[in-house]
Amino acid sequence: MNSDLPYYIALAAAPGIGPIRFQLLIKYFKTAKAVWTASEKILEKALSPRVFQQFKNYRKSFDIAKYMDNIGKLNIKVITLNDHNYPKLLREISDAPPVLYIKGELPQEEKRIIGVVGTRKMTSYGEQVTEILVRDLVAVGFVIVSGLARGVDSYAHRVTIGNRGETIAVLGGGIDRIYPSENTRLAQEISDSYGAIVSEFPLGMQPVPGNFPARNRIISGLSVGLLVTEAGDYSGSLITAGLAGEQSREVFAVPGPIYSKLSAGPAELIKQGAKLVTNVNDILEELNLESGIKNLESANVEGDTEEEQIILNLMKDGPAHVDDITRNSGLEAAKVGATLSLMELKGKIKSLGTGTYSLNI
Repeated sequence: MNSDLPYYIALAAAPGIGPIRFQLLIKYFKTAKAVWTASEKILEKALSPRVFQQFKNYRKSFDIAKYMDNIGKLNIKVITLNDHNYPKLLREISDAPPVLYIKGELPQEEKRIIGVVGTRKMTSYGEQVTEILVRDLVAVGFVIVSGLARGVDSYAHRVTIGNRGETIAVLGGGIDRIYPSENTRLAQEISDSYGAIVSEFPLGMQPVPGNFPARNRIISGLSVGLLVTEAGDYSGSLITAGLAGEQSREVFAVPGPIYSKLSAGPAELIKQGAKLVTNVNDILEELNLESGIKNLESANVEGDTEEEQIILNLMKDGPAHVDDITRNSGLEAAKVGATLSLMELKGKIKSLGTGTYSLNI
């Protein structure tokens, strides 16, 4: 182990020592150990009175050896800004976290990561568009990062897992404090088989509201772009989108029904210049990834009967409601219903709820 690493981790966990102040201290003292062992007289000159008092008390009470032992017992990996495997895009932001706690495996460096966020009170419309877009993003090779929150965030993780993709969940508290608690099993599934759980916060830190803007900057910082599928006009997702813009990341937003309050957030983002998204091609084109479009368009689901082929052709441009299928196919409603049920059993299509179906690719 690097002899400075325990001090580096301890310093990053200190109250009042945020990412920017951390870097200034390292620049001045050269090593984290030098900061940790500096005399109070020297530290008092380097820190504001409030932060000096906080750090002085923290340094006296913090047991570095015990803390490092707990990290090992919990099977947590720690990477720092000095490590070669620190995420490249995240390293570029001005307030990159000095330390990342990780359970699971981060994706390989060459893989593209995209953030997907939205409201905690997801509607059936939000569920449908999140499922479609996340599924298609996974199909063309994206890793999905989100915040493990209720609603769009956790649903994006689940859709990724359901399509055997990779996902990263960024926490607003310590990596040993999963929030909300009902997502504990989801977090375990991610870290065991489908990606990583990540936090910059020290072990034991509760996910208090003030932590979430910091969490959000990591979501956008890891990503080439951020997709907001459904959000109100005061949603935390808009804060994340703002951070993405400040970090020179692309911002994508899904338009929604004008009568829905949860369409207000994406609508406002679109007014401010976010890319309007109706399908995955809109994202790929904005990111100049036209070659990836072929992976999705080349999916070829063939019907076993004439009726199945008619219905499949109607879904080639995207999900379709049973009423539209009946109207546009020329088939009787009973025949459409029976054929859809049979095709779903065969795995050719999937139900998105509320009578809407899509190709199962």
